[in-house]
Amino acid sequence: MTTNPRYNRVLWKLSGEILRGQAAGFDPAVFDRVAAEVKEVQARGVELAVVIGGGNIFRGAAGEKTGIDRGTGDQIGMLATVANGLALRAVLQGHDIAARTQSAIAIPGVVPLFDAPTAIGALENGEVVIFVAGTGNPYFTTDTAAALRGVQVHADALIKGTKVDGVYSADPETNPDAEIFDSLTYQEVLARGLGVMDLSAAALCASQGLEVVVYNARTEGTLGRVLDGQKVGTIIHA
Repeated sequence: MTTNPRYNRVLWKLSGEILRGQAAGFDPAVFDRVAAEVKEVQARGVELAVVIGGGNIFRGAAGEKTGIDRGTGDQIGMLATVANGLALRAVLQGHDIAARTQSAIAIPGVVPLFDAPTAIGALENGEVVIFVAGTGNPYFTTDTAAALRGVQVHADALIKGTKVDGVYSADPETNPDAEIFDSLTYQEVLARGLGVMDLSAAALCASQGLEVVVYNARTEGTLGRVLDGQKVGTIIHA
C-alpha cells in the first residue's frame, strides 16, 4: 500500500449490478467486501464519495418491456438507488466507518437533499458521502450523476467500478477478439462510439478535465491498486 496515492479525493461510481452478487437484491457478502475496500481507501488517506446505481433492484430502461413508461421507470430506478445507498451507509457504519447519504430528490425523514458545501465538509472530515437518486431527473443515467457530483465536490477522478476489466473495442462477452485499452482520450471515446459512459457524462468530464478510471469492481482489492497508481483498467483523460 502506498502512502502517496494517485488521487486525494475520488468519486466512486458503484454499479448496482455489482451489489447484486449472484442474485437480485442485496448480497451481504458483497456489501461487506465493499466496506473492506472503503477501509483500504481511507487507510491511504483518500477522501471518498460514492454514486451508487440501482440495477440490482430495478433498471428504468427495462421497465418499458413491462409497460412502464421510461420516465416512471427511471423514477423507480432512482428510488432503487436510495435503497442501495441507505443499505450501504448502514453497512459502512456497522464497520465503524463514518458515512452519510445525500439525495437528488427530497425524501424528508429518510435522506437529506444534496448540498455540495455540506458534502465537501463531510469529505474533509473523513466521512464517506453516498449520493443517491441520480441527478433527480429521468432519462439521465447514474454515469451522468457520477460525473456531475464528481465535478461538484472537486474530485480528482471518477473511478467507475464495472463487471469488466476496462474499456474494450467491443463487448468482450460476445466478441472474444475485443481489444482492451490501457488509456483513451475523451475524443477517442466519442469518435469510436465506445459505450463506457453516456455522452452527457463523457462531455462533462471532458470539459472539466475530470479523469476517469474504468475497472472490474468484482475483483477484490482492485480499487486500492487503482489508488496506488498501478496499471489497472482503462484511464480516460482529456
